[in-house]
Amino acid sequence: MSRLTTLLFDVDGTLAETEEIHRQSFNAAFRQAELDWDWSQAMYRALLSVTGGKERILHYIEQHEPDFSVPGDLREYIAELHASKTEHYTSTVATGNMPLRSGVRRLIDEARKAGLRLGIATTTTPANVSVLLQKCLAPDAEGWFEIIAAGGVVANKKPAPDIYLYAMEKMGVSPNECLALEDSENGLISARQSGLATLVTVSQYTQGQDFSDALLVVDQFGEPDNPSTVFSGQMQAADYVTIDVLQQLLD
Repeated sequence: MSRLTTLLFDVDGTLAETEEIHRQSFNAAFRQAELDWDWSQAMYRALLSVTGGKERILHYIEQHEPDFSVPGDLREYIAELHASKTEHYTSTVATGNMPLRSGVRRLIDEARKAGLRLGIATTTTPANVSVLLQKCLAPDAEGWFEIIAAGGVVANKKPAPDIYLYAMEKMGVSPNECLALEDSENGLISARQSGLATLVTVSQYTQGQDFSDALLVVDQFGEPDNPSTVFSGQMQAADYVTIDVLQQLLD
């Protein structure tokens, strides 16, 4: 039996339903740049197969706007466009009106009380992580996590395993003592390729994806008065995700 010491959290879709705000922020950046692009929810759901905002814009151009060109370097233009998108996103989240998903705050509090180590492994921009933690979790929440591995700190983004391997290396932990908490198929692939047992909490934009390699798939972490629905796997003698449930997944 492995003893659980460390939880590694994804951010977008796992801690909060942020992807819709990301979509709206991309569209706001496009309008600001006087582009006629508009990503519908259906379009964005498809584009989420590409991880990383700059990578997503480039993929969109290559697939849907092949004749688009700009003076100068295209990648520099995309970087500026993505920086504008980040400003729109962080401004929206900074209002504090973005609720965390059910059970997130409770589970993190329980983990801290139990002495578990916490880390973040995400492909999103560091500024996006900071504002979400500060405004939606707690002003000092960034300090709760030993490592916030985000953005371009690794060469390859999810579904490559790089970000999880990086986080574990920095924390000095091995896969057999960690559990990854994810919401997407790309995140699950990344975690599993890193050797991590993984729990998936399905989000708005990841419904219908393949989570067959997860140990447990639920609709939310849940609360005593708002239980989790289990899609696959088992939660023994529990109606919502607890630290005991997480330990059982490693047993």
